[in-house]
Amino acid sequence: MDQNYLVMKNGNALIGLFEGMFQGNILTFNPGWNENARNMRKWDDIRIIQYKFTKNGLKSEPELDQNSNGPASFMMKDPDGNAILFDQHR
Repeated sequence: MDQNYLVMKNGNALIGLFEGMFQGNILTFNPGWNENARNMRKWDDIRIIQYKFTKNGLKSEPELDQNSNGPASFMMKDPDGNAILFDQHR
């Protein structure tokens, strides 16, 4: 709390509260990590996730190179204009 953030966990539920780090509201997903920030054996790569969204008419930025691999991220907006960050670390 002294650094203006707090991460709370209850079972598999995890929520982070950050003051002054991001402009507006933001929801973050980390493909490849579980709720303890540990690597998962199986997951959908971030490029597959983005492809599924754009195939259904949703917009995201930046557009990822579907032939690349490894760490990458993209953002979208929910219907209320809140940011959603998809951030793959490996």
